[in-house]
Amino acid sequence: MGRNMGSGVLTGIGSTPLIQLNNIVPPGSARVLAKLEWANPTGSMKDRMAVAAIAGAEARGDVAPGDTIVEYTSGTTGISLALVCAARGYRLHAVFSDAFSNEKRRTMEAFGATVEDVPSDGGRITEQLIKAMIKRAGEVSEQPGHWACDQLNNLDAVTGYLPLGEEAWEQSSGQVDAFVQSVGTAHSIHGTARALRAHQPALRVFAVEPAESAVLSGGPTGSHRIEGIGIGFIPPLWEPDEVDGIEQVSSEEAMVMSRRLARVEGVFAGTSSGANVVAALRVAERLGPDATVVTVIIDSGLRYLSTDLYRR
Repeated sequence: MGRNMGSGVLTGIGSTPLIQLNNIVPPGSARVLAKLEWANPTGSMKDRMAVAAIAGAEARGDVAPGDTIVEYTSGTTGISLALVCAARGYRLHAVFSDAFSNEKRRTMEAFGATVEDVPSDGGRITEQLIKAMIKRAGEVSEQPGHWACDQLNNLDAVTGYLPLGEEAWEQSSGQVDAFVQSVGTAHSIHGTARALRAHQPALRVFAVEPAESAVLSGGPTGSHRIEGIGIGFIPPLWEPDEVDGIEQVSSEEAMVMSRRLARVEGVFAGTSSGANVVAALRVAERLGPDATVVTVIIDSGLRYLSTDLYRR
């Protein structure tokens, strides 16, 4: 059943499909269900946090019509914020980098955002790059009429993912034994798990991070090629006590799985989604055939056509 007609584009956020992956799950493994978050208006789950973050700012009186929202972003959050800004009458100043796909830059600009670059070290995603972007966004936000969304420290954003957990529970007919999600800001893993645990206190939660920069696991920071996750340091809102395990997935494993998803399941997704499915299959094998594992297809592969991901 489709969504009812709403007033304005923001009413199209959420109520995304939950599908069962049929062709890549080995016999004897748990059922693996994937939330197709590319069904949101901009094609990613970040629409959920963007509308929640700006709604929170509006409720507190932090922003007024015509103000400029400022955010450091690898592009996905920036696109979602640009959508909300266009719909709600704000401007967006996005602090971006050449380390991320050109499709993301052009999409933010299409929504009317100003996009400023912080140069990367040869296109690598590193702790130093992310911190330089954060610093620059802080400087820009000091101007009058500018408000720093500051996604890594934004407590409103996590509430945007509570509906994702509620939807997954209802769509799975009330059977979710494990939730697997990659970590950038940590909003989505904690918000979704909080909603699921209200129904299933025994839920097991598994975080996913790049193997090359496994800081959540206590490893050293490093560079990787999984856009949108693995910021190279512990996110301020990360809650390790809320997670039962951490799965490390290499950039190459994630990219191979993204291409396999498209060819074998017909699911066209980005690299972080590939990482999620790699980890979900590991968890599904361990839990066995009587369990159900839920993970997230974070965004569409359309955002990565200019990158190495789909050049093979």
